[in-house]
Amino acid sequence: MDFSFSAEDEAFRARARTWLAERLDGAGAPFADLCTDVGPTELDPDRRRSWEQELGAGGWIGLGWSEGALTRQVVWAEEYARARGPAPLGIVGEHLLAPTLLRFGSRAQRERFLPPIAAGTEIWCQGYSEPGAGSDLAAVRTGARRETGAADADWLVTGQKTWTSLSQWADWCFVLARTEPGSHRHHGLSLLLLPMDQPDRIEVRPIRQLDGASEFSEVFFDGARAAAADVLGAPGDGWRVAMALLSFERGAGMLGRQIGYAREFEAVLATAVRTGAVGDPVLRERLTRQWADLHALRCNALRTLGTAEPGSAAVAKLLWGGWHQRLGELALAVLGPAGATAPGPHLPGRYPLTADQHRLLFSRADTVYGGSDQVQRNLIAERVLRLPREPRPQPAAAPTSQDPRPDQP
Repeated sequence: MDFSFSAEDEAFRARARTWLAERLDGAGAPFADLCTDVGPTELDPDRRRSWEQELGAGGWIGLGWSEGALTRQVVWAEEYARARGPAPLGIVGEHLLAPTLLRFGSRAQRERFLPPIAAGTEIWCQGYSEPGAGSDLAAVRTGARRETGAADADWLVTGQKTWTSLSQWADWCFVLARTEPGSHRHHGLSLLLLPMDQPDRIEVRPIRQLDGASEFSEVFFDGARAAAADVLGAPGDGWRVAMALLSFERGAGMLGRQIGYAREFEAVLATAVRTGAVGDPVLRERLTRQWADLHALRCNALRTLGTAEPGSAAVAKLLWGGWHQRLGELALAVLGPAGATAPGPHLPGRYPLTADQHRLLFSRADTVYGGSDQVQRNLIAERVLRLPREPRPQPAAAPTSQDPRPDQP
């Protein structure tokens, strides 16, 4: 396997590194205040939106939308992580919706939605998970019906989504909804594009975490309106479109994520040296294994990059979710008892956490969100190894005239 980059890629890397340094590196850089270890919800949303538009003006949004741009997307992801770039507000629109629009969207949809995403002026969120439909996404109950029953009538969406990141600031949401009454599981679903600025029809309730922060929300739709033309793909074909959209989630950006992981590991290693924990043979073995596994993550990501290898996304999710969770545990282990103490005075409604403590707690979700580990293993078993499918419960049959009455034996 050749993991090298071309001379053109390296020239692009130099340009990206210079551009990022001018804006993020040093006290005089205009967006240096966004390069912190605090969670993204701690940052001023207006500043984050300004940064998104700065990225758009620089032409850095949508690098992976065209053919042959894969290596440049990888280079940018790596340099962005090295520069400690802030979590972009437009990540859902750029990396999930836009590739899906390019594959399934109409010309009118592409012309309407891609330019604002590329400019950083419209932010998107993802309406997938529900209280009873997380990893089992086919169980969604949020419904949509035509306003008048006519084929060109607007859709009215009613239901609830949860764990919806960025919904506090999003301008638009793509919503997986059941558009065929009486349909079950994967059938009768559609992916609808709807504006979030509908105060009488959409309510966003931030979910308060134990530390007082709110990094995601519940979203309630009460007849929220989506234009008839704003169905991505054909009505009723939402499952296929939704699954294709999820496949874009673990592409070149995974390499950038690993640069961030490497920086986190180096910080944990430096702490182990400072505290003397590196002298403990058990902790030293854990640190060594964590380092080796990180390199295996990168090799696997490069090996599968740009391919349609079955199960590659599920394998990647299994690898990095568990790795990051173990790093969170290791970070506090090398601190010893000091890892359990609060870093400062309590603030009203907030419980202060260090970066290591936040990583430990948030990483508990790494093996759940985006499809739990159990779901990923089922996908690998059934679609790659071709093992027998796990038995699914069948819906109860409706009683017939021959069925015994409930009070009969």
